[in-house]
Amino acid sequence: MKFFGALCAALLLASLTACGGGREDARSITVMAASDLTPAFEELGREFERRSGVRVRFSFGSSGNLAKQIENGAPADLYAAANVTFVEDLERKGLLVPGTKALYGRGRLTIYAAPGSPQRFERLEDLARPEVERFSIANPEHAPYGRAAHEALERAGLWERLKEKCVFGEDVRTAQQFADSGNVDAALVALSLSLRGKGRWVLVPEELHGPLDQALAVVKAGRNQEDARAFAAFVNGPEGRPVMRRYGFTLPGEAP
Repeated sequence: MKFFGALCAALLLASLTACGGGREDARSITVMAASDLTPAFEELGREFERRSGVRVRFSFGSSGNLAKQIENGAPADLYAAANVTFVEDLERKGLLVPGTKALYGRGRLTIYAAPGSPQRFERLEDLARPEVERFSIANPEHAPYGRAAHEALERAGLWERLKEKCVFGEDVRTAQQFADSGNVDAALVALSLSLRGKGRWVLVPEELHGPLDQALAVVKAGRNQEDARAFAAFVNGPEGRPVMRRYGFTLPGEAP
C-alpha cells in the first residue's frame, strides 16, 4: 500500500508539472528572424515580455536557411525575413497564416571597417585597394544582405576583380564578426548591425542593389498564433516603430 500510495503521489506530481509546463509554454512564442534583426528584436522581445507576460524565444539566422527549417517542420510561431520574397515563397506553399504577411522595415547595406583598422572606406571601389586583403559578405545563396552585396559589387563593375578577396559568412552577422575579429579588413553588412558595431561604416548607395524590403508573417503550424500576431503588431505599432527606426529601419515610403 505504501508503494501504491507513493506511486500515485509521483504520478500526480508529474501530471501537475506537465500541466504547469503546458501553461508556461502557452505564454511563449518562438520567432525565427533574420540575423540583421538581432539587436532590434532582442530589445523589442524584452519590452513585449514586460508588457504582455509572453516570453519571446528567438532563433536568428539567414532568411533562406530559416525558411528551409520552417518547411522541414521546425517549431516556429513567427517568421521575420530580411527580404519579403522569402515570406512570399512560404506563403505560396501554404505554410503561413493567410492575411498575416506585413512589411516591417526596409534595411540598408553598409561598408563596415574592422575596429581599429587604419583603413577608411568611403565607397565600394575602396575595396579594390591593394592593401585590402580580404572582405566579407553574407552568403548570397540564402542571405538577402549577401545578395544585395553581390548585386552592388556587380553593378559597380567590381565583382570579377574582387571575388578572390571575398569571404562568405553564413549570415550577415557572421560576416560582421569576421571584421570585428580582424580576420577581414571590411564587411558589407546591415546598417542595423553596423550601428551597434565598434567599426566605422558608410552606407552603400541604394541604387546599386534591389530594395531590402523586410517582412514577417505568422507560421501556420505554430502553436501560439494569437501571441505571434500580437508580437507582429507590437513590432509595427507605436511602441515598436521607434525602436526599429533607431536601428536604421524604415518602412517603404518613409523618410530615412
